[in-house]
Amino acid sequence: MTPKVVVPALACAGLLSLAACTNGSEPGSTPQSRAPAVEVIGEPVNCINTVRIRNTRVHDDRTIDFVMSGREMFRNTLPNRCPGLGFERRFAYQGTAGRLCHTDMITVLQAGSARGPRCRLGRFVPVRLVTANADTSSSSESSDPPEPPAD
Repeated sequence: MTPKVVVPALACAGLLSLAACTNGSEPGSTPQSRAPAVEVIGEPVNCINTVRIRNTRVHDDRTIDFVMSGREMFRNTLPNRCPGLGFERRFAYQGTAGRLCHTDMITVLQAGSARGPRCRLGRFVPVRLVTANADTSSSSESSDPPEPPAD
């Protein structure tokens, strides 16, 4: 009786491992991203220096922004969906020689101390956030400072 329970469990584990390797979308379609709009400001690079990483922002199962020292930011769009990354919003990485590269893997950190799927990174694209009021500079409203409150 035990083998009947183990075999389906192994089959499910195998399917879950395959799910971690899929892009999670139909062929030819673009996956939806919850990442804020950015403007690309340079050519993609293969690696970034880990000592310069100040913060990371996970937006969904495929998109991570790496905020660097010096007000620089790189967006990394993973080549495949990384299940649980967008929900957990945290991951571990192990760079080589102080660098994190597109050939490196991240591991999703799940609640407690459990480790989730391992996923390959994409290339690092230098970006800057697009502000919503960037084209409101021609507004007809006054740019005078507000008046102080009356006593």
